[in-house]
Amino acid sequence: MSKLYTPIDFGSFTLKHRVAQAPMTRLRSEQPGDMPGDLMAQHYGQRASDGGLQIAEATPVSILGRGYLGAPGIYDGAQIAGWKKVTNAVHAKGGKIFLQIWHVGRQSHVDMTNRQQPVAPSAVPFAQVVFTKDGWVPVSPARALESSEIPGIVEEFRRGAERAKLAGFDGVEVHGANGYLLDQFLQDGSNKRTDAYGGPVENRARLLLDVTDAAVSVWGKNRVGVRLGPSGSWASMSDSNPEATFGYVADQLNKFDLAYLHIIEPRIAGGEAPVEGKPPVAAAQIRKVYNGRIIAAGGFEREGAEQIVDSGTADMVAFGRHFSANPDLPHRLKNHLPLNRYDRDSFWGGDQRGYTDFKPYEKVLEDA
Repeated sequence: MSKLYTPIDFGSFTLKHRVAQAPMTRLRSEQPGDMPGDLMAQHYGQRASDGGLQIAEATPVSILGRGYLGAPGIYDGAQIAGWKKVTNAVHAKGGKIFLQIWHVGRQSHVDMTNRQQPVAPSAVPFAQVVFTKDGWVPVSPARALESSEIPGIVEEFRRGAERAKLAGFDGVEVHGANGYLLDQFLQDGSNKRTDAYGGPVENRARLLLDVTDAAVSVWGKNRVGVRLGPSGSWASMSDSNPEATFGYVADQLNKFDLAYLHIIEPRIAGGEAPVEGKPPVAAAQIRKVYNGRIIAAGGFEREGAEQIVDSGTADMVAFGRHFSANPDLPHRLKNHLPLNRYDRDSFWGGDQRGYTDFKPYEKVLEDA
């Protein structure tokens, strides 16, 4: 049997298998207020498994950190009650759940920020769309953050981590990938600063490491994860030396005793599958310098997930699209059962269709 289906220790708790639910932006919060509601609780509860890990969707830590209408928030104490519905549903089935805390930075629009201009490390124009009341629209031009504003960003992440704890989560994941604010600071294609947060990688990594330190100050050891995308080019992201940049960050993260480091593997244009014939390379590079647990993500199928865990390159694999359509995914993978096809049209916003109406395998057989 593959190690994918064996237990793994997280210090204060043990997971019974290594199939994780990846964070997915599904835009099903209740409006106004970005409130998690009953529909979200049902979705996460359906996908909880005894001793399994779920990483809840990207959740902004401030109004200025919003970029997608329908994404739930963790920037207001009023949102805690809604998240408690989610964590209670997961814990009732014996699962564990982390919250991914998020700031979109330049990937935003003034309709999402109470008319404030979006912020970034530098005012570098780029082409991208975000989701507002008018649907998918081009981003608003962003301004460069003043040095004096950056400690306030760190504090917003710390408060978000505190609210997540009050909401009953088992930990938090710092979102440092996908071209959002922390990633924008990290990569030199988007960071043109000349102060203490720009220039050499030690400066560009400062915000990500400060935010991680703030989250650990709330949660302690083995309760904070970090997500990185070493090969990501989405949202016009680029770096002149990604191996050195992300290698430095991974090495620095060793000192935090993280729950895990979550690594996104490269994908083809359109995001449907990994590059054909190309083995996972991002996690393999990070494994050379990072000593803790690694979660790999990026369009894995069962065979590839088993291989990367059995090889020791990663300790766990996070599934997104397959988990969206298969609430009992760990059971299906372990027993080589057929998978439901995910519904791409329902990914970003909507109702229960394509969200909570997928059935576990035994129910499909029963109905048949």
